[in-house]
Amino acid sequence: MANLVSLSHTALCTYASRPIRASSNGVPFSKPKSGGPAILELPLNKIRRPLMRTRANDPEKVKELMESIRQIGLQEPIDVLEVDGVYYGFSGCHRFEAHQRLGLPTIRCKVRRGTKETLRHHMR
Repeated sequence: MANLVSLSHTALCTYASRPIRASSNGVPFSKPKSGGPAILELPLNKIRRPLMRTRANDPEKVKELMESIRQIGLQEPIDVLEVDGVYYGFSGCHRFEAHQRLGLPTIRCKVRRGTKETLRHHMR
């Protein structure tokens, strides 16, 4: 398991090179290894969901996730690709929708940095 450390708001903003709030629920962030993913709490409105219109979520699964998130919080972060300062989400559709429907402003994400070529690959 990754070594988890808490990052101050300043350290987090410095690492990410843009303002990102620290987790309000005390969830620790993982310290990224060189080039590895970072666990960050990102605003939902900062994550682009390019495949959202082509896929339908199972309403029952979303409902179950909403109840689970209410009771114990999000257990598994969604995967997000960061390209040139823009965040793209291609997985975690049910978790993302559950957060939206609960009115939560942020979601815990496993952020990997990528290139435009990586983004094009995901868009196929």
